[in-house]
Amino acid sequence: MKLSPNAARDRFFSSPVARLATADAQGVPHAVPVTFVALDDVLYFAVDHKPKSTWNLRRLRNIRENPAVAVLVDHYNEDWSTLWWARADGRGEVLEDGQAERDRAVGLLCDKYEQYEQSPPQGPVVAVRVEQWSGWAFA
Repeated sequence: MKLSPNAARDRFFSSPVARLATADAQGVPHAVPVTFVALDDVLYFAVDHKPKSTWNLRRLRNIRENPAVAVLVDHYNEDWSTLWWARADGRGEVLEDGQAERDRAVGLLCDKYEQYEQSPPQGPVVAVRVEQWSGWAFA
């Protein structure tokens, strides 16, 4: 059953993790899991302190080259009657240190994820300005 945009948005917000899909300028896809927070119709995720060799990550390069992104959450269960997914399609923007919107997003992420309380994300933050919510549920 197709979900209404509001129902898809509500289900999306209930998930602790999402999958971000980006593509580079040539259209080569790339998908990674992200923790996120939402404020109205903007999703935020950060490059955090987990081990990385650089902050010049493919997901950030892709967004700078091609800001069209999709962010997906889903629910799987052996009881397929409970399956659902929700997707946010929009435009990504990399927010750098010193931008007020970046700082506000980091605060929201720290409020949502206990792991960030002692070690807030220091890297860039991505704002995904959602243009369309969609989804599906078995029932």
